[in-house]
Amino acid sequence: MPSSHDWINKPLGVVEAMFAQSNSNPEWEEKVLEYFRGQLKEKESLSWVPSLNDVPLHYLKPNSLVKFRCLVQDMFDPEFYMGVYETVDPSTKTNVLRCGKYKDVTECGVDLNSRNTVTAERQTFYCVPIPGESPWAKEISFLSAARVVPSTSYVPSRQKRSYEEDDDDMDTQPQKQRESHTETPQIQPHGNGDSKRQETEAPSSQTTAPSDCSSHLDLNFPLPGERGPACLVKVYEGLDSFKLNDTLEIYGILSVNPVLTVLGEEKDPSSLLLNPSESMESPEEQRAHDPPASLVPRLHMLYARPLQHNNPLLPSAPTEDQSAFVSSFLVEMASVRAELLAYLTHVLLGDGLAAEYLLLHLISNVYTRRDVLPLGKFTLNLSGCPLNSYTERLYQIIQQLVPCSYRLSMSLHTMNSMRLVPKKDYVANRLVSGALQLARNTSLFLDETQLEQGQLDSSGVRNITALGNLISWQKVDYDFSYHQMEFPCNINVLVTSEGRSLLPSDCQVPLQPHVTPPNMEEYLTTIHMAQFTSQMNKFRVYLSLARTLDYSISDEVTKAVEDDFVDMRKDDPQSVTAEDLHRMLVVARLLSLSLGQTTLSRDGWMRAKHIDMLRRSRTEQQKSLNGNEP
Repeated sequence: MPSSHDWINKPLGVVEAMFAQSNSNPEWEEKVLEYFRGQLKEKESLSWVPSLNDVPLHYLKPNSLVKFRCLVQDMFDPEFYMGVYETVDPSTKTNVLRCGKYKDVTECGVDLNSRNTVTAERQTFYCVPIPGESPWAKEISFLSAARVVPSTSYVPSRQKRSYEEDDDDMDTQPQKQRESHTETPQIQPHGNGDSKRQETEAPSSQTTAPSDCSSHLDLNFPLPGERGPACLVKVYEGLDSFKLNDTLEIYGILSVNPVLTVLGEEKDPSSLLLNPSESMESPEEQRAHDPPASLVPRLHMLYARPLQHNNPLLPSAPTEDQSAFVSSFLVEMASVRAELLAYLTHVLLGDGLAAEYLLLHLISNVYTRRDVLPLGKFTLNLSGCPLNSYTERLYQIIQQLVPCSYRLSMSLHTMNSMRLVPKKDYVANRLVSGALQLARNTSLFLDETQLEQGQLDSSGVRNITALGNLISWQKVDYDFSYHQMEFPCNINVLVTSEGRSLLPSDCQVPLQPHVTPPNMEEYLTTIHMAQFTSQMNKFRVYLSLARTLDYSISDEVTKAVEDDFVDMRKDDPQSVTAEDLHRMLVVARLLSLSLGQTTLSRDGWMRAKHIDMLRRSRTEQQKSLNGNEP
């Protein structure tokens, strides 16, 4: 990249030059944003900017432009800062007007009595790496960024070495925790940060803690065992366009000034120059809102791009390139579907019907809401799963297909001790994260085969209730002590169980194995290892792309479906309900999208009816075998 691109290495220089030329005209701020947006619109420029997700913080140049792929975990109260201030030049004794925007610390010699001082307001978002991001997605992002990031910001060869060292130095994470997060095959993921710093990992278990949990530094990751940097993102414009739990790619100016750590510890009067409101913070709030910049860097936002998905194999923004990519891949949809279906059939021990429903589940998506009803969700209960390690291996295979996932082992201890629902800590004035604070389209794998006999305590009952609300209404009620606040979500939930799940579901499919391998782990490993990386990448693109396709039903097909349903009701009024119609319409939609078809055909409707009939027949057969099952 040409050295003239100082907008990456020295963005504050660009800002200060525009401010100096403005003659106090407020339009300069919009010109700054337009400039950086224009630079980032260039085809290759997005990949020129180094990423906090891929590069250890100590390799990044302070005050340079960086990007961060993240989830908005919390939103702090607005803060005041000195937008414009005057300093006194020590040599000439003249006053110089300075810009305080996109900075945490002012220059020395501030004239506190100047009438030209302008106090402005900004908001701080607490952002964390996208929870549950799959190792393959991190790996591809890392490799694609490492080839083109300018060497003036950091040294690529040292960066690569740092990640190898990180993998060798994983003693900061408990051995049991590491093994539970290893997938098939053994891919060594490049982490999201420097694993040598123990503080950059989430605790190995998220148990409920008293309100004074903020007395020590906690990076507040939603999921246990997560690694990577958290960031305090300073937001200046467009505050109304951001919401809690948004997934964003943020471009901003990195600030890791050591003075921030000193001010955070000492809180002397000079620290109030940029933020006078800090004098009203409690010690707990100060620790939560002003952690050391070496662990939680500051990022001054210049531009933020909402992420509809975090699959690095797909174009992430709606552009001409994305349209061409989608058009070319649609031609392959049917063939890739057949290959993926065959793969899932082997994984599900030869059960083709269960594989069909699992494929449909993996591309399901809440595409709209009608009143409180989320349309498009398709929670699948896969019952009759073999015990021992089968469900864990099944999750690891699904983890290799989707960009975001999390397996919740529903043991009695986990359900009674784990914090699933985020809770407001009023002492530290922050939202304490929970395991259900997830990004949209995350695959949540609920392993009910781990549930043993015993007593759920009050925390366990609340967790089960939260999971039920998530499945039924695609919402999580965050705990604000005096009230609950409803946050809609879009999470794919797969429940594996021995019998029928105690949780609700949109569809139950009893697993009927056609093969009984003597060594289950070896069998599943062999199946997965037989897939080439190029083939796995096709599956990954297919699943993400199918979720993004538009869908409609013509008036003619709508009339045909209505007439068909009336006939079904006449033939069997007791068994066929409106709920059955809704489920079959969801299945028909997913079947069409799985083939790359954006409208429902008569054949698609008949196919949906057929596989639903097969599923219901199998379910009834299972009920007759297990007379005690509801």
